[in-house]
Parts: sequence; structure tokens; C-alpha cells
Amino acid sequence: MRSDGATCPPKSCGLSLPIYLLTTEIQIVQLRNRIPKLFFIPSMALTIDQDSRRVLSFPVVQPCEGISPATLLESLITISRSICSYKSKFFATQRRNARESIRQIEILSIFFEEIRDHSPSMWNPIVLCLSELHHTFQKIQFLMEDCTREGARFWILMKSHLVATQFQVSIRSVATALDVLPLNSIEVPYETKELVQMLSKQARKAKFVLDPGDEEAMKMVILVMNQFENKVCPTVSMMEKILDYLGIKTWGDCHEEIKFLNEEIEAECVGCDEREIPLLSSLLGLLSYCRGIIFEYSDFSGILDQTDGRNNNLETLSCLNPEEFLCPISLELMTDPVTVSTGQTYDRASIKKWLKSGNFVCPVTGEKLASTELVPNTSLRKLIQQFCTEYGVSLAKSRKKNRDISRTISPGSPTNEEAIKFLSLLLTSKLCCGTDYQKNKAAHEIRLLSKSNLFNRSCLIESGCVPYLLALLHSTDPATQENGMSALLKLSKQPKGQKVIMQNKGLNSIVGVLKTGLKLESRQTAAATIFYLSSTHENRKIMGENHETIPALIELIKEGTPCGRKNSVVALFAVQIRHKNRQKAIESGAVPVLLNLLSSCNRFELKTDTLAVLSTLADNITGSIQILEAASLPLILRQLQTIETRAGKEYCISILHSLCLNCGDGVVSILAKDAPLMSALYSVIADGTSSHASKIARSLTKILQRFSETRAAFQIAELRQEHFVHV
Repeated sequence: MRSDGATCPPKSCGLSLPIYLLTTEIQIVQLRNRIPKLFFIPSMALTIDQDSRRVLSFPVVQPCEGISPATLLESLITISRSICSYKSKFFATQRRNARESIRQIEILSIFFEEIRDHSPSMWNPIVLCLSELHHTFQKIQFLMEDCTREGARFWILMKSHLVATQFQVSIRSVATALDVLPLNSIEVPYETKELVQMLSKQARKAKFVLDPGDEEAMKMVILVMNQFENKVCPTVSMMEKILDYLGIKTWGDCHEEIKFLNEEIEAECVGCDEREIPLLSSLLGLLSYCRGIIFEYSDFSGILDQTDGRNNNLETLSCLNPEEFLCPISLELMTDPVTVSTGQTYDRASIKKWLKSGNFVCPVTGEKLASTELVPNTSLRKLIQQFCTEYGVSLAKSRKKNRDISRTISPGSPTNEEAIKFLSLLLTSKLCCGTDYQKNKAAHEIRLLSKSNLFNRSCLIESGCVPYLLALLHSTDPATQENGMSALLKLSKQPKGQKVIMQNKGLNSIVGVLKTGLKLESRQTAAATIFYLSSTHENRKIMGENHETIPALIELIKEGTPCGRKNSVVALFAVQIRHKNRQKAIESGAVPVLLNLLSSCNRFELKTDTLAVLSTLADNITGSIQILEAASLPLILRQLQTIETRAGKEYCISILHSLCLNCGDGVVSILAKDAPLMSALYSVIADGTSSHASKIARSLTKILQRFSETRAAFQIAELRQEHFVHV
């Protein structure tokens, strides 16, 4: 008899089911039914991609019935050891619950090793129980990982009740599996069996509750968030107490928390489950405030490469769009334009987000909306589609980008809204009156806050930080100048930001950095900023009248990094939308510089952008002559045959068309002899994707055919005349 009164199974089992299993048959059947027949990989919990797993999600895999008992046992031992290794790690929260779970699994780890050493064969009910333990241990391992994860400490604190419940459910599952386990049929030392029996009783009775410290810290976080929501700035000492409890001691620690929260908000938006966004946004505002104010003298310089990539590389020339095609909210290309009751047009995703956040006024005019009905603007949509087709813009990419940025139109919660407003004013005051170090750090914080958040950009612009950031462009410290320039780049993506920069005569300062910036990164960022500033006709006019803007862009194309060259080419194209600026670009030597870049670079995107600029310059007679004088006709023909992008091929055809119109029969006679050219032209015409490109291709085809027919007719006439004279 077992100590608990159950009948022991006989040592030598026949065909009949042992008496022990007869008494617990219902439990075993229930346990079996809970186990899905899934595939099993040894040490599955260790092979799952942790980077793709959401916090507090449990993608566990249940062993299938056909798994080898030895393999299952080895996997259990591996997972047990992995869980026990968390004993040496720091738990910001759930310390007692984690410690108790590890203690129990340490005992079971010894038990599993004893089974491996003393019980070479196991019968089905034992394997069934071990399978359930394997399933539960994976969940416990994920809990351990989440509780020790750097960056998720605030989130785990605010989910303390859920986490404690998960610990309790998991340990109760362990107890259930041990209850069903036919312990006396396993050949292990008696002391080990007693230890497991005692553990089973403890696991059933164990209470997993919040640590008093966790409860107190959570209450303080809620208090701070309420203070922000009520427009009261919390005391620094209270926030420092929370941070200290969670072990967040440096600027980098705080930054990791913010990165995690941003990722979770993005995941919630993509998954269309936005229930958690208010809490996530509130924590984001609180921690952003802490990073900017509390860690004032922390070393943040090492984070630059990771946070902003330093390479402010504009994605593609196609991101340039006429201002009437841009949504006033997101400043991105409208993929589904709709009109509201005030007559203003917005992208559907952006205005729906605006309305959903409780705003019932027109974002542009400020008028109250008579209705929330959104009327599709089909005419504008057709124009945008035509523009995208002609300039090689991917509407699918633009649509995804709009969804990504539109989620940040609203702050997400009142707490985040007020925290960012407080922080914006404090950072602006540091820029105004702080030490050189404080100014540099404030610019860096603005750079991070405005990186991909529309609401943050608006708050920062409203706080009046732009003039002080412009002043930093004259700094003799390379890092300060770079942070100031990068912050202005982010704010220049907002129409209000562009307006304030230009009103404060910021173009001169930005061009100064473009010409003689202390770092190449600052210069290429200045080129990107000019690109965004050139989104309006008035700004393009001012840039053309500034005698240094275009020459400085051309100079960076000659000597910049690949990223700097790309940004300069794209910015130059943007400035040249104003036709009068094209002549200035030609006079500044743009044509030979671009032709040299086209022949030397290997990146097809940069080649496409370069061809786009050359196609605009070729419209000008002087530009066409310079292209021809540089003996670049073979280069353009070669690019037409080899470039991978459709847009690149279309730009080549446009250049050839302009050369024919502006330079006459000399060019036409050369092109008429190029057999592959006609094939490329027919391909563009047959594709019919772009009406503009097809039109140019047809026109060039007619020019070449007319020339060939005329030359043939002339040759026939000559032959007839020779024949007449001979006769």
C-alpha cells in the first residue's frame, strides 16, 4: 500500500490494467483528452524564437503520443535546468512567486534524473503525466523569461495580478500531473518518492500572491499617471522611487523600457486589438518623461547608433509627392482620399484615427464637423494613382507606411498627452537656458521623441523648440550639431514644423550644415531636411533664390557617403520641381556630376534616382546639350538595357526623348541604329502601366520611325536619280 492509501500496481504487469489505474481512470482520461496530438521537438521551449514572442504569451508545444520516453525525459531535464538557472537572475517583480516555483522545479529536476538513471522503461500512464509536466514547464519558463526581461519591467509590474495567477495555474497543473503519476511503479529511491509526494501536496495548497513591494509600486505608478492626467506634474522623488524599485538605474535602462512599450503598441495596432493601448500609452508617456528629466546626466551617447541609425537615408525618390497629394494629418501620400463636411480632404486611415480618438473638429480649419461621414474623393484618387504610376511610387508601401504612422496622431491616453506636453516644455527650457551638455541631451531627446510620432512632433513644435534647435546648428561640438540637425529633420516632416523653420530663416543655417557640417552624418541629414522642406512651392522658390542651396547639394553628391549622395539627389529633384531652379542646377554643374555618379554607382535605387534628376534636366535645352557633349548617349542606352527598375527604364526613355527633341537629327540617327532600343520602347508601350511613360515611348517610336522612313525615301530617290542619269 502507498502511504496515501492507494493500491500499488504489481511489479510485473500483465495484460489487465493495474488496480492503481482503475482507481484513477477518469483523471487519466481527462488528462489524455487535454493533450493535442502535435509535433514535438526536443527542448522545444529552448528553440522557439524569443524575439517573435509577445510578452505573456505562451506558444507551448505538447509532446505527441508517439514520442520516445527517453527523448521526452531528456527534454524535461533540459527545461528544468533552464528554469532553475533563473535563480541567479534579477527579478524586478514576482520575486517570491518565482523563488517558490524554482524551488519546486529543482526537486522535480532531481526526480527526473533519478528516473533516467533507475527506470530505463516507462509505461504509458507515466509518459502521459510527463507530457503534461513538459507542457506546463514550458509555460513556467516563459513566465521566468518575461519576469526577467530587460525593457518589460514596468509592463510586468502593471500586469502583476495576471502574472501571479499564471504562476498559480502552472503550479496547480504540476500538482494535477503529480496526483495522477503512478509513483510507486517508478523505480527511484524511496526518499525521492517521499519528496515528490510532499511537493505534490504543497503545490496543491500553494498560494501565489503579490509581493507587498509590487503592490506598493503599482499603486505609486497609478498615482503618478493620475497626476499627469489631472495636469499636475508629479514629484521627481516619487518617480525615482518607482524606478529604483524596478532596478531602472540608467538612461539606457529607461530607453529599453520605452522601446518595448512602443513595440507592444505597434503589435496591438497590427493585431487590431487595442484594449491595452491606453495603459501602454500612459506608461510610455511616464517613462519618456523620466528619460528626459530624471536621467539628465546619464551617458546617452552610446545609444545613438542603435536608436536612429545615423543614416538618415530617404527610402526612394518616389516618396516625393506634390503637396496636394499629401494627407494634412500624416504628411504622407494619401492612398484613399476622403472629404469631410468642411471640404478638407484627408487619407481615410488618418481621419478615422482622428475621429476615433474623440476629435470631432476638422484638423486643418478647426471647425466642428457637421457630420462624421467620409465621402470618397475619387477624382483625387485617380490623380494620385496616375502620379504613382508615372513616377514609380508603390501605393502598397505608402498604404502600409500611412497605417504605421497614423496610429500616433492621437496620444493614446490623457496621461501620455499631458506627460509629453510637460516634457516638451521642459526640454525647450533646457535648449533655451541649459548648459551645453543639457542642450545636447535635450536635442537628442527631441530627436527620439519625434522620430515616428506625429503627436509628439506637434507638442514639440508648439513648445517653441525649433528656434533653439536652429541655434545648435552653429555649435562647434559635432555631437550637438548632429543632434540638433536630426531633431529638425524629424520636425520638418510636419507642415507646422516646415513653416516654423522657414519663418525663423532656418534654411540658411541648414544649408550651412549641408556645406560645412562637422560630420558627414550631419551633412546628409541636412540634405534630407531640405527634401522635406521643399514640399511646398513657396519653399522651393526660396531655395532657388538662395544661391548656396543647389551648389551645396551638388557638392555633397560629389564627396558624400552613399547615403549622403542619395539624400542629395532626392533633395535636388525636389527643388527642381520648380522649373526655374533647373537652369540653376545646370549652371552649378549638376549634369557632369550626375553622369559620373550614374556610371560609377552600383546601387540600382540610386541609379534610378539619378536618372530621374537627369530626365528633368534634359527637358532644358542646355541640359540636353551638356548630356550630349559629355558623350553619355551610350551610357543612357546601356542603363536602359541593364537597370532593374521599371521606373529607371522609363527615365532613360524620357532622357532619350528630350535629347531627340532638343538636339535634332544627330541624336535620332544614332538611336535609329540601336536595335535593342525599339524592343525596349515596345515593351513599355505594351505594358501600359504608366500612361505618361507610354506616351513618351510612343512619341520616341514615331520620331525614330519617321526618321527611318524619311531616310529610306531619300535613299530610294537617290537611287532613282542615279538610274535616270545612267540611262
